[in-house]
Amino acid sequence: MEHLDRRYLLRLSELYPTIAEASTEIINLSSILNLPKGTEHFITDIHGEYESFSHVLRNGSGAVRKKINEVFARTLPEKDIRELATLIYYPTEKIALVKKEITDPGEMDDWYKVMLYRLVEVCKYTASKYTRSKIRKAMPKDFAYVIEELITEKADIADKEAYYDEIVSTIIRIGRAPQFIKAIAELIRRLVVDHLHILGDIYDRGYGPDDIMDTLMDYHSVDIQWGNHDIEWMGAAAGQPALVACVVRFCARYGNLGILEDGYGINLLPLAQFATKTYGNDPCLCFRTKGETMRGEENELNVRIHKAISVIQFKLEGQLVHRRPEFGMEDRDLFSKVDFERGEIELGGKRYPLMDTNFPTIDPADPNRLSDEEEYVMERLIAAFTGCKRLQEHMQFLLRKGELYTVYNGNLLFHGCMPLTEDGQFKEVQVYKKRLKGKELYDYLDTLVRRAFFSMNPRHVEEGKDILWWIWCNKDSPLFGKNKMATFERYFIEAKETHEEIKTPYYSLIDDEEVVTRILAEFGLHGEHTHIINGHVPVKRGQKPTRCNGRVLVIDGGFSKAYQGTTGIAGYTLIYNSWGMRLVAHKPFTSMEDAVKSGTDIHSDNVMVETYQKRLSVGDTDAGNQLRESIEELEYLLEAYRSGDIVEKR
Repeated sequence: MEHLDRRYLLRLSELYPTIAEASTEIINLSSILNLPKGTEHFITDIHGEYESFSHVLRNGSGAVRKKINEVFARTLPEKDIRELATLIYYPTEKIALVKKEITDPGEMDDWYKVMLYRLVEVCKYTASKYTRSKIRKAMPKDFAYVIEELITEKADIADKEAYYDEIVSTIIRIGRAPQFIKAIAELIRRLVVDHLHILGDIYDRGYGPDDIMDTLMDYHSVDIQWGNHDIEWMGAAAGQPALVACVVRFCARYGNLGILEDGYGINLLPLAQFATKTYGNDPCLCFRTKGETMRGEENELNVRIHKAISVIQFKLEGQLVHRRPEFGMEDRDLFSKVDFERGEIELGGKRYPLMDTNFPTIDPADPNRLSDEEEYVMERLIAAFTGCKRLQEHMQFLLRKGELYTVYNGNLLFHGCMPLTEDGQFKEVQVYKKRLKGKELYDYLDTLVRRAFFSMNPRHVEEGKDILWWIWCNKDSPLFGKNKMATFERYFIEAKETHEEIKTPYYSLIDDEEVVTRILAEFGLHGEHTHIINGHVPVKRGQKPTRCNGRVLVIDGGFSKAYQGTTGIAGYTLIYNSWGMRLVAHKPFTSMEDAVKSGTDIHSDNVMVETYQKRLSVGDTDAGNQLRESIEELEYLLEAYRSGDIVEKR
């Protein structure tokens, strides 16, 4: 580090106005460098599965149970360990269940006492790798003093056992045991996982993406790598018409319109009225709900809405293709390729019959033009999406905490893929007037996304909105990674050959050490302990999540129930602690009630990806590099104080 600017040192002296304070901070930061590295938790492709996500978050993909085992494996039977784990995951629900089973007040007090002592031991062990300052910041305010007393050794107290016993007894006697247990359980969970990485696709398919977003907004330390489904929702929230229609279509397809109506308060009545009027006598056989989650009149309305919004979406996409010829997506203007008189479509020089030929709102002479009623429906939907306070708050959080990629502690995190040529070189991609590849492509797309929300230039805003659709479905998008999105073909054409979505070269090249090394180097990562971590494409039965000798980790194992038939599991997650990296394969989650009652975890198979003979410390992390920079700056400040160049403030 070059000699620091005197103005910078003067500003630094405002924070540390004396030699003593600067010296104390140097000592503090230097000691932190030698603490064990905090645990990182990686989750991807949640797809709205709130209960499964919540459980994985609560148990830290087995990290909480591992801490309990390290404290009690030799002294407690398996049944008691499971009970303690469940209490940490679901304190309120577990206490309610125990109260139904134990009716005697004295026995209940005894149960509280045993559990409180066990929780204190786990908390004490979990907190041992952190500074007292960090633990204090993590503590719940209501019980901070009491918890600190219980987990901190008091060397000056003569009868320690009586002291601690009186604290626990008083908590129970005054009726605060349930609240205290909840507080210390939350603290344990917070200390077990230091930082959370969400590698995209929070939205679509499942019922609870809004609840997932609320949970993430309350989480103590998180970053997000946008997935293509998150980008789709971001585009809808920004008011991009094709993506507004796409979000509604996805919700209808999976029978999840309640997410929009109940979760975000978006009024679907104009769309429902239009769909009923226009397609009331249409069986809409191509638009049945995925999974057949509804019956009767509700299902009939859903399939009509599904068809109505799908037709609107394909029209809007056709308009966008013409408005943005630079996107090179003429093949996705599909209504223009339909012979409505014959009920056929021409693709790749071959004609295919359509399975549905009832298009009352389409003018064959101008097939992408919305009817007046469709225009009205879209105006109302766009106003609802852009005006929804809760949705906008969630999207602002995605913008604050998210980006297209993250480089963190030697790992490159992104959701989808790196655009590559067949021979493994970075593919040059056209984005508006620029041709970009590698890291530059990611950075420029990230900038364009933010323009859609923050720019004061109307042209930049429109470019940002439209690029969100490009990122969602373009063959060169780093979040899509296929030659086309065959949504139209799957709805209307029976021939399976038209449904195929061919993956880009990245997925066939990630076992090539030279290619992987080149990608990592592009983002400034070098050495054998660097990795690419991504999701997006579920790991099917028989496939491995580890590629290229463990240098690439594809951790989408099927969180979404829609994928579990092909994956055979309920998702992979990754734990990276001071001893190494561990992949966890999860069993399908039934319900929170079952988890509380049976005391079972959903984590199952553990696969060690990488282990270290020497335990990693904070000094081995990105945070350690930042601390060393701070120490060096403070040492320059000390030198300035001692040389008389800067005068102590007091």
